[in-house]
Amino acid sequence: MALEPIGAVNALYPSLTVIVGARVRGKANWMTVAHLGVMNHAMGNIPQYLGISAHPSHYTNIGIREHGEFSINIPSRAMLEVTDYVGIVSGKTTNKSDVFPILEGELPNAPMIATCPVAMQCRVAQKVIVGEHELFIGELVATYAQPEVLVDGKIDLVRVDPILFDFRQMAYHALGERIGKPWNAGKALKEQRKNPQSAA
Repeated sequence: MALEPIGAVNALYPSLTVIVGARVRGKANWMTVAHLGVMNHAMGNIPQYLGISAHPSHYTNIGIREHGEFSINIPSRAMLEVTDYVGIVSGKTTNKSDVFPILEGELPNAPMIATCPVAMQCRVAQKVIVGEHELFIGELVATYAQPEVLVDGKIDLVRVDPILFDFRQMAYHALGERIGKPWNAGKALKEQRKNPQSAA
């Protein structure tokens, strides 16, 4: 069995589904986004950057451009209906400011959703046009989490129970089982390839 070409298909799905928050014309507004990512891995005092991508026509983009701030809220599976709702109605025609209880943090124009398991505030560091989309790269300023999703002070993805998005199948998915630990699952093979005689 061999790989077969299927065209230039983006096969990086599923991606995390989040709700981006911004203050637009004085009101909190929310937009569901699944095109996002970690821009760098940072330790210590090095700033961390996260990116979100959306078409420039989105109402939320107006507030992000104006204030240079946005939030990234990670909803749980239990929030699937409302997560999808704020993605299919536009702030241009629907007031979404009262859909969620709001948590104010360090950045005044990056409202967060108080009921999400995890929420982050970002300050825009760069804005890049990529194809037909507007990519906002934000410096992570603050992170908030519900106590019940923390284990030894760290966010536990199983407890968050995030929503995953598959654009190709047009489907939402849930997180699967843990299958291993990074920088650990390949250790045995590393040793075997270093010392092939010992494996014989």
